[in-house]
Amino acid sequence: MTIRTATAANPLLAGWTAPPFPPAKVLEGRYCRLEPIDPARHLDGIWAVNAGNDHIWQWMPADPPQTREAYRELLAMMVAKSGIVPFAIIDKADGRPKGHLWLMEIRPEQGVFEVGYITYSPELQRTRVATEAIHLCGAYGFSLGYRRFEWKCNNLNEPSKRAALRFGFQYEGLFRQHMVVKGRNRDTAWFSILDSEWPAVNAAFEAWLDPANFDSEGHQRARLESFRVKAA
Repeated sequence: MTIRTATAANPLLAGWTAPPFPPAKVLEGRYCRLEPIDPARHLDGIWAVNAGNDHIWQWMPADPPQTREAYRELLAMMVAKSGIVPFAIIDKADGRPKGHLWLMEIRPEQGVFEVGYITYSPELQRTRVATEAIHLCGAYGFSLGYRRFEWKCNNLNEPSKRAALRFGFQYEGLFRQHMVVKGRNRDTAWFSILDSEWPAVNAAFEAWLDPANFDSEGHQRARLESFRVKAA
């Protein structure tokens, strides 16, 4: 019989208790605000920026909504779905919703949460708002006492894998034939940030998001990855 004792790889979590399920609440940032999705408030803005941009749904489990009513039904599904916290992403520069994402795969008993179902309109992609939205999600989960922040994507989705690494997630491996999505095989790439890693990752986010890091036209002066190296 093998008797296991606490080690660096298998430590006792003295004093740790399971965090609460994340309450749906507004998360305020410098450039964006995450609001719990409300179809009555958010549909028109989201439909305006996403309508016709079917390419942003390539890696999503849902097909692109082709009508405003279909998009309303999709947002209503998100609100009704148990086990997730869906947010609309509001650009504070003009007050308009320009995308949405979920906190999902939330397992309080294990201290695990994920950001996923990330749907960024072309207006949102490659902006400070897009980056800050991920930062707000991570900061919220870790502030509640979660231990592990996950990012998963189709292994063929190279932009998503690059984004995960840019944000500070660590690649963990590949789940082969993990899912069937839209009739196609999905091998899933797994990434994570641990609570012990979050302080350095968080410091890099905050330094990159500082207005001093951007010129008068909003272009970054230094890359996010460079701040993480300095903070490590």
